[in-house]
Amino acid sequence: MTFDTDRLVFGPDDVDLSRSPLAGHLDAETYVLGAFNPGLTRLPNGNLAMFVRIAEALRKPIFDGHVHAIRWEDGAYVLDAWPLELVDTADPRKFLIHGGRWRVMALTSLSWILPVELTPDGLEVVAVHYDKAITPQAGFQCYGVEDARVSKVDGRWLMTTCSVSPERHCTTLYSSDNGLDYVLEDIVLDHQNKDMLIFEGKVRGKFWAQTRPLGDLYFAYPPGSEWRAGPSINLATSPDALHWKPHREPGIRPHSATVATARMGGGTPPILTEDGWLTLWHGVEPKEIVGIYRTYWSILDRDDPTKVVRTQHPPLLEANPELTRPLEDKMYVRDVVFTTGIADAGDHYVVASGEADLACRITHIPKSAFAG
Repeated sequence: MTFDTDRLVFGPDDVDLSRSPLAGHLDAETYVLGAFNPGLTRLPNGNLAMFVRIAEALRKPIFDGHVHAIRWEDGAYVLDAWPLELVDTADPRKFLIHGGRWRVMALTSLSWILPVELTPDGLEVVAVHYDKAITPQAGFQCYGVEDARVSKVDGRWLMTTCSVSPERHCTTLYSSDNGLDYVLEDIVLDHQNKDMLIFEGKVRGKFWAQTRPLGDLYFAYPPGSEWRAGPSINLATSPDALHWKPHREPGIRPHSATVATARMGGGTPPILTEDGWLTLWHGVEPKEIVGIYRTYWSILDRDDPTKVVRTQHPPLLEANPELTRPLEDKMYVRDVVFTTGIADAGDHYVVASGEADLACRITHIPKSAFAG
């Protein structure tokens, strides 16, 4: 589908690295690999706020026969050197380390979250809040903080992020009383359970969330099943948004009739509409290293979010090469749109996405697009 208002609003060239949390720590030049996957919320003043993942990478990661990674350690940022003969650098976002039974990797960048305040329509930047950046604070975040999603529940803002480290690849929770200043609460989901989206409202008195556990092994559905085995969007409930119990019924699962959603995960925090909980999510079609990422939507029952009330198989959003054409010299992946935020704007929704793991895309989607 195409929409009249659909543009990039923030990208690598808009980031001032002299104000980066890494500035002055490394004896090496860095650059912005991507400014993307923005969480989105509306502030008390009516403006929107994006929480942009800044992937800050070494300009020359390979030197002296080693590839280097950035790591946070006790309030400072340091470089780790890996001999080239021990690694595979085919994917520009990371390198794989040879020699073990398990798939082990390190990143070519370290991510932190930059709050960017926008006009109420989401189309112009009002302020970039470097002083409110969300950065590593603990060992379980030593390789960075990624992919913020923001929900407002009972007057309090809740932000989930993915925290990366050798200890675990986990989901962490932050909270705020004003939508801009966030405090780290704790780890809320353990290793490789990510893409956590807290519903913007309680269901039967409990917090609900979508989650997406990953693993190397999945069990087959019976022959002829409408479902495909693999990553799916699960559900969890909590009395306090800190302690989460997996829900016994499945959430959104990949259909066997298509490979376009062979892998899937949550996109935007579910918001309540007249018809139920509207959720935007991503499906990944296998292709080369990264795959083709598209955005889809479903409406879930307001009292039982395990039930899908309505959905469509054609994608809502696809990657748009015309948007990134001015940034062609910075492109390193293609065919990727990763939707991460949504805000009500009357007759339409303001939808925020990461485009090509590079920049922030804002799309105005009429509410009629989700009508029955």
